[in-house]
Amino acid sequence: MTRPDYSKQGYTDVSAALRNAILTITINPANHRPKEFAGALYQNLLHVFELCGSDDRVRAVILTADHTAPAYCSGGDISDGWDGLWDPESEKEGEHAHRDAGGTLSMAIYRCHKITIAAVNGHAAGIGMTALQLPFDFRFVWKDAKLVFPFIRRGIIPEATSTFLLPKLIHHSLATSLLLTARASTPSKSRALAALYHEILPTREAVYPAARKFALDMIKKSSAAGVGDVKVLLRHPGTSMEENYILESMVTRAAKGNAKEEGDPWGIAKRLLFRENSDGDGNIYPWWQTIDVRHHKTKL
Repeated sequence: MTRPDYSKQGYTDVSAALRNAILTITINPANHRPKEFAGALYQNLLHVFELCGSDDRVRAVILTADHTAPAYCSGGDISDGWDGLWDPESEKEGEHAHRDAGGTLSMAIYRCHKITIAAVNGHAAGIGMTALQLPFDFRFVWKDAKLVFPFIRRGIIPEATSTFLLPKLIHHSLATSLLLTARASTPSKSRALAALYHEILPTREAVYPAARKFALDMIKKSSAAGVGDVKVLLRHPGTSMEENYILESMVTRAAKGNAKEEGDPWGIAKRLLFRENSDGDGNIYPWWQTIDVRHHKTKL
């Protein structure tokens, strides 16, 4: 297991601090609206989520912004055109090589086996609504935060796997309403938006403390391995009740029966071994098929 010093990672668009098993990632107020999301903010967030995934000191991860910042994240700036969305190296391979940076980040957060919380203490749009909220386990929000999925009004499609995640979180009809109307609203006024959040707070300043208190309570009342097991079952369910019955039975038996070490009654050591010997995609059990989403360069 790695034990990194998060303060010495050289991040420019976020800060990261570990305290009492909670890693808090704060979006830099000076960079709340990056000109290109595929730049430093994207790289910083992707790196810190990959790093904390193998840090056994981290039980929960909270992403937030300074409550004095103009916004939680108001999205990427495409005022100068679409070129900032494309990776120059991928473009050399042709249009089929494009991979959405927001989607790469969403999958990294979604696959994280820690407790993940988005503490949305300001306005949010675009990528601030998709990759920086939807793949998290829990979302806390300020009641007056102006939130919007503005994509169709800009002539672009929703990114960061949002067309997969949003209907799973709030059902198809509410997801359709948010994505096709592209209407800005607040959680206190929109039933569809309110459905996204675990808790809606009265002030911006109350959001992060509430999320942290919730995370501490979860840490005290759960095991790291148990959280990881449940998240895997929820993200990779079977196609029927019978298949889930078999999967749950298998995971339960692996958790209880594979532990030999004293003081490890639920098989944490065994499952960590699965992670260490995995193919690098975070797969700790073999029942699902992982799709390789990378574009492989043409061999010359």
